[in-house]
Amino acid sequence: MLRVGGLTPLSTTDWPGMLAAVVFCQGCPWRCGYCHNPHLIPARGDSEIPWDDVMAFLRRRQGLLDGVVFSGGEPTLQPELADAMREVRALGFKIGLHTGGAYPRRLAEVLPLVDWVGLDAKAPFADYPRITGVAGSGVPALASLEAVLASGVAHEIRTTVHPALLTDADVSGLAQELSARGVKHYVIQAFRSQGCADATLVQPIRGAKV
Repeated sequence: MLRVGGLTPLSTTDWPGMLAAVVFCQGCPWRCGYCHNPHLIPARGDSEIPWDDVMAFLRRRQGLLDGVVFSGGEPTLQPELADAMREVRALGFKIGLHTGGAYPRRLAEVLPLVDWVGLDAKAPFADYPRITGVAGSGVPALASLEAVLASGVAHEIRTTVHPALLTDADVSGLAQELSARGVKHYVIQAFRSQGCADATLVQPIRGAKV
């Protein structure tokens, strides 16, 4: 059964233009300092929601929601993701996915089940360890980007920017690289302090002048 660390009954922001529920999958292999869901990083959570309860909720929302977004954590960490998506799709919902691209093979497995993907491009790919804390993490991230672009699935590529982690030159260089690789839908997201457990990143934001 899919390990679920949280459930948002209704979101208008996690999938642009769609009314969606968001299923937050437990577990992530990366340790991004700006993560606003750090409780989802461990493989097991303290207050997981049984998958049967998630499905019961979704059955009550048939005809009221457009789709369901699988977010995290890192959804593609879990081998059960594809089966969970099939169950949700069988109820008539469209399927969205938020991913950092840590597991390109599993991402490729679920792409045929997905209607839209929000893929993080965390940094220039050679500099990924600066953000994720994991050596070599840019390699699977780039492979995942290539898989999404090749799939033809609707997508949005996003970069979260904190001035302590990415310079203007970093972001400009990344945007140029993504464009050269064929990315058409690219969004830069400002860092959100809510939920962030890294005090060194939160402090400059709280002290900034408006």
